[in-house]
Amino acid sequence: MSISVRPTSVEFDEDQMWVRLDDGRTLGVPLAWYPRLLHGSPADRGKVWISPSGLHWDELDEDISVQGLIAGRGDMTRTNRNAA
Repeated sequence: MSISVRPTSVEFDEDQMWVRLDDGRTLGVPLAWYPRLLHGSPADRGKVWISPSGLHWDELDEDISVQGLIAGRGDMTRTNRNAA
C-alpha cells in the first residue's frame, strides 16, 4: 500500500499525539500506544524530525510511519512475552 500523504506537524496534549497531514486530516493517537513518547519529556517529544514518510525522535529512539498511523498500529517493537 502506497501512502502519498505527508505529515506537516505534530502536537501533544496530556495523553494524545495529534498529527496533521497535508491532505487536511488530523490524526489523534493515544500516547499509550507509544511508550517511548509517553515516558519521554515534553522537551524530548518536541524534538521531532518530520520526513515525507513519518515522524522520528532520535533522542527517544522512536520512528513512526504515516502508514502505521493511518492503519491504527501502535508500537510494533513490543512483543507478548507471555505467548506460548
